[in-house]
Amino acid sequence: MTNIEFPNQQPTENEPGVSHHLHASEEQAQIIGADKLKGPVDVAFLVVREGTSWRDVFRLSAGQVTTIGRAPTNRVVLRDEICSRNHCEVFQSGDRWTLRDLGSRNGTQVNGVNVVGDSELLEGDMIQIGPCDLGFTHDISKPFARFDANAEFESDTESAHELVFDHPSNEQEPEITHRRRMTRFRSQDHAEDHNRDRTSRELAMLYQLTIDMGIAESSKQLSEVVLQGLFAGTSADIGAVLLLQQAVSHAADTSDLRVIAYRSQEDRPYQKMSDYLSSVVLGEWEAVLARDIADDSRLASRDSLGEIHARSVICAPIRGNQQIHGLIHLYSTNPDNALDPDDLEFTLAVADQMAAMFGKLQERDQLAEGLARFKNEAKTLRKQLAMESEIIGDSPQVHKLRDEILKIAPSNATTLVRGESGVGKELVSRSIHFNSDRKDGPFVCMNCAALSESLLESELFGHEKGAFTGAVSRKMGKFEQADKGSLFLYEVGEMSLAVQAKFLRVLEGHPFERVGGSTPIYVDVRTIAATNRNLEQAIEEKSFRQDLYFRLHVVTIQLEPLRERKTDIPLLANYFLERIAMKTGKTVKRLSPVALNLLVGYPWPGNVRELQNVIERAVILCGSSQIGKEDIQLSNIGSQFSASRGHSGDESENYREVSLNILEKEHILATLERTNWNKTKASAILGIERSTLDRKLKRYQVSRPHG
Repeated sequence: MTNIEFPNQQPTENEPGVSHHLHASEEQAQIIGADKLKGPVDVAFLVVREGTSWRDVFRLSAGQVTTIGRAPTNRVVLRDEICSRNHCEVFQSGDRWTLRDLGSRNGTQVNGVNVVGDSELLEGDMIQIGPCDLGFTHDISKPFARFDANAEFESDTESAHELVFDHPSNEQEPEITHRRRMTRFRSQDHAEDHNRDRTSRELAMLYQLTIDMGIAESSKQLSEVVLQGLFAGTSADIGAVLLLQQAVSHAADTSDLRVIAYRSQEDRPYQKMSDYLSSVVLGEWEAVLARDIADDSRLASRDSLGEIHARSVICAPIRGNQQIHGLIHLYSTNPDNALDPDDLEFTLAVADQMAAMFGKLQERDQLAEGLARFKNEAKTLRKQLAMESEIIGDSPQVHKLRDEILKIAPSNATTLVRGESGVGKELVSRSIHFNSDRKDGPFVCMNCAALSESLLESELFGHEKGAFTGAVSRKMGKFEQADKGSLFLYEVGEMSLAVQAKFLRVLEGHPFERVGGSTPIYVDVRTIAATNRNLEQAIEEKSFRQDLYFRLHVVTIQLEPLRERKTDIPLLANYFLERIAMKTGKTVKRLSPVALNLLVGYPWPGNVRELQNVIERAVILCGSSQIGKEDIQLSNIGSQFSASRGHSGDESENYREVSLNILEKEHILATLERTNWNKTKASAILGIERSTLDRKLKRYQVSRPHG
């Protein structure tokens, strides 16, 4: 059996201890005592007894209905099958207390009489529910007249001073025995402090001081909080916190110490602290207490303690995680109230806690510095991206494109950018973003052709932990990452029909759910889609949703291929040359006229991306300051491409009526043949990713020939 009694309160003669079901303020107002246990008229108590054991005391308050029953939702829970789940209730009606049976199976009795409907409760009444008794009283300091003489409450036994109860075994719900809103270690009642021993008072002060330390936002503020707590907990009247420039794991020199905080009860000016004691503590990492300093020549001759008439001093290391941060100095100038070993113990405990707080402050400062650095880097990258979103060219097509971007960018309209592979669809999308009101928000890119259907859905919408094999944690999708910004979806025509359906709902403003989740997520994202596919043909082939096509087709930008704006080739070539030379550290300055004519005459089936790759290769291979014809390596696909489009020779003989898909297939096959089917090299020449090349080969049902 377990005794129940108030914390820090011994039961007095003829006063049983009681278990707490009161808030802290109520507990303090009702500490056990004959004059304290008597409640006001609108306050009563139920004393619960099961068999011969007292189990609990419950306070009844006006305006509160106290329910009794077997269900755990009741305020008074009785663990007996005879008791119904919701058996009865007690409440105040007017100026009297009333018991009401709730249609219980076995009935409720008051003083042995069955209750029908409501029954008024009087002082000392006993409520019986099966083997359990509940005594009703306004004053639990008085014994009940109807108590059994054999109950464990007789005044001539030792147990008369406490309520005893048996813990129920094999029960699902724990039995609450005490409640307290605030720990006694945070008590502000100084009268209560005087009733404790010194250890209890110091624990309370250390507890409160630790909380105050956690609020500190800087080393100086932390040091001031520590000094304030040490003045309250020790006999010190002068104190200081001295810190090293940085924490060290070896013996430090006193010259590295700097005063971070100083405190004096009589506003004495700061005096230089003891170099001798400081060096001892820094060397041995032990706190020391020195007494009778004025008469000790070893101390008085080595530092200036005599100037402040210190009679005793404590020097404690601030150490933690095998490092020392600095020292705490405390002085007492009162010979009748000198620092003692207990003060030393308390100071050392505070110093150890302070060191732990220093570690947290350093971590926070490092995180803040890292966050500031990342913000600066992000700002720099954003500026760089904005610069790189500049569209190079002076042709009529480029001028028209710039005008379209300036008109489209300020709106939030979904935009579809169309054009051949390599014409600069991502560049145009970035330009739209950085010329819009969302320029300070994220710009997130996603290649829809690079992933399988399940992975594409996870990348777009995110997934919850455990949603599938390998989902070890929650992941935000591209839509969440792009919130308040823009999402660029490249090769949107490669989405599966299932992903297209979910994508369409998001475009229409509906929330979405992460894969494996059920929480609706709302985002504010502008979508810019790009494709080189013939979406109209895809709709006829039932591989692209018509409703999604119309939703994407709000604003459309058609990019012209590079061969249709040859006047931009010299500008683009020199722009790429300057950037790549700066990036690689090469001293290449210009293109020779012959090399430039060669570039202008080439049909560029890979468009701007192919031109950039050719210039980059030429800069790397060039051995002088000028790129010559011999440094330019063009694919022979260009001549085939030109011939197929009727740009060389007799147009009537060379022209073929073929689709872009056939030309692309022929170009890919020719590139693979040239690289001996090295897909990595072929991808680099084509200016596409390796995964994109594999996807195109699969679409065209092409594989490497054997033999």
